[in-house]
Amino acid sequence: MECALEVKKESTLKSVLSALWNLSAHCTGNKADICAVDGALAFLVGTLTYRSQTNTLAIIESGGGILRNVSSLIATNEDHRFICIYPAYLNNKKTIAEGRRIPIDKAVENPTSTEIQDVCAAVGFNVLLEKNKMYPREWNRDVQYRGRVRIQLKQDDGNPCLPQFPTRKSVMLYAAETIPKLKTRTQKMGGSDQSLQQGEGGKKGKGKKKK
Repeated sequence: MECALEVKKESTLKSVLSALWNLSAHCTGNKADICAVDGALAFLVGTLTYRSQTNTLAIIESGGGILRNVSSLIATNEDHRFICIYPAYLNNKKTIAEGRRIPIDKAVENPTSTEIQDVCAAVGFNVLLEKNKMYPREWNRDVQYRGRVRIQLKQDDGNPCLPQFPTRKSVMLYAAETIPKLKTRTQKMGGSDQSLQQGEGGKKGKGKKKK
């Protein structure tokens, strides 16, 4: 499945998808392994509208066949209706290698799992905060870096719970955009600005000489 996501040559993709079609029909374990690859389902859906350079329908047929085979697993397994978001996914202090999943200019500084829970619950998602979960690539074991949020992205029929959030990325971008607007964040920034102004005022006052 990972190979299918990366290949550029049509003939290679045709062969890989044909093999996956056969593998996906063999056992539940194979179906689960295919679905577990990040981006696999979205890619397979995309093959249904694939434009072949050789006017063959082989890639469309294979992609559709794989989706039919894994659909029974998706329908009965809640893991494919829920997504997990770790704070590292949204953190502009992290690199891609360290776990950031969105562009750095869209990310937020040191988000917490509680903040992610708050903004997602407020927009109407069914969310669950798992406080003791730790992102595998996170080297810092401080409390603020712990936790992850499980969010129900899709309903039993496969449709999005909230139409404006069809993918995990759309949820992550929303959370990263909304967290800085939380009252706890704006109050901290306001307090810092006020302290700075008071400090500057104090310095100016000390600099004045009595006539």
